[in-house]
Amino acid sequence: MNSKAKKRIILITVIFIVVAVGLYFASKLRPKDEFLISGNGRIEATEVDIATKLAGRVKDIFVAEGDFVKTGQPLVQMQIDVLEAQLDEAKAIVVQRESELDAAQRRLARTETLAKEGASSIQELDDDRARKRVAEATLTAAKATVARIEADITDSALKAPCEGRVQYKVTEVGEVLGAGGKVLNLIDLDDVYMTFFLPEKAAGQVALGSEARIVLDAAPEYVVPAKITYVSSTAQFTPKTVETASERQKLMFRVKAQVDRSLLQKHLKKVKTGLPGVAWIKLDSQSQWPKKLTVNVTE
Repeated sequence: MNSKAKKRIILITVIFIVVAVGLYFASKLRPKDEFLISGNGRIEATEVDIATKLAGRVKDIFVAEGDFVKTGQPLVQMQIDVLEAQLDEAKAIVVQRESELDAAQRRLARTETLAKEGASSIQELDDDRARKRVAEATLTAAKATVARIEADITDSALKAPCEGRVQYKVTEVGEVLGAGGKVLNLIDLDDVYMTFFLPEKAAGQVALGSEARIVLDAAPEYVVPAKITYVSSTAQFTPKTVETASERQKLMFRVKAQVDRSLLQKHLKKVKTGLPGVAWIKLDSQSQWPKKLTVNVTE
């Protein structure tokens, strides 16, 4: 082998070594968690206002702020004295209309008999038939009034539409409210999520249903599993309460990561809204979560 061939082999070997070393250091310097993105946010939950359908006075409030309530549990009783009086009146009218219908039916029966014997005119027969139809209609209307008042009485007992926690009382016993007046505010503990913001490039990579992990500032040792259920279709200016990695990134997309409902049911009394934290999203479904983001919430 001549010297020229040896130099060529040495050169190729050196290039190979340089490339290999470059790839090695590149792999070392590449971020291990490049498939993860994160955003700062706060724990939130759906709020439900407990309000009266009809104007009236608050008679009783059966719960206090902070109480946990079950679906269908009585929360507030509005005063129904006026409704009960209206119901008694409506029922009396039903009895009256039933008597009128009975009289109209008897009169029509007699008129039909007389008409067959030729002792009554067709006009009288038509009039009595019309009276019967009017009596039937007025009875139906009277019964409908009774049903409406009974429904109003039922609606005056305000019940919990969902399982949750009483966040605060808006009014007190004895206060008079207009129709739609709020009495209590509930937090629906079946719908707890973190809202956070991501820049355009990151938001474009997030798919609905993507896995997420939530780490709260108040309990950084716990990692809570979640899923992405919402990504805004339009950008907005970053809220002042949200800090971003880059102050230059002014327009952000709102994203919502919802906590697993079955997990919430096991930790209802520990759920607190307003807590700040960080939501992590895994963009690559094939990649494994790093050890620091492994779910460790006790089932």
